[in-house]
Amino acid sequence: FELPQLPYAYDALEPHIDARTMEIHHSKHHNGYTTKLNGAIEGTDFAGMSIEDILANCADNGAVRNNGGGYYNHNMFWQVMSPNGGGTPSGDLGAAIDSAFGSFDAFKEAFSNAAATRFGSGWAWLCVVDGKL
Repeated sequence: FELPQLPYAYDALEPHIDARTMEIHHSKHHNGYTTKLNGAIEGTDFAGMSIEDILANCADNGAVRNNGGGYYNHNMFWQVMSPNGGGTPSGDLGAAIDSAFGSFDAFKEAFSNAAATRFGSGWAWLCVVDGKL
């Protein structure tokens, strides 16, 4: 696996996230997950598999699970953030959040709490299960 290039400059998300934080997070943190994942899968049945297949089959291997998860999450992290993004969701997503949590502010509080109590760097996922958040 390789460390991907960011789709924007390190300073593109300022003032919300400063350039130095982005640089460290990408060049050190994400790079560390990438390097450790490659080391953990070298010489195993996971070598040559896609990251999705690795994550679907690595529950018993903590180094692969944790570093593979960190690698995958960071890849998505860079893609879902945008210099022109953010704000309160609208449409179906906004309605689903309001229905499930009562308000976007209540969702943000619950989501932040979920992220703060999980392994890793504060990752949490909003998922749809059986048509519900």
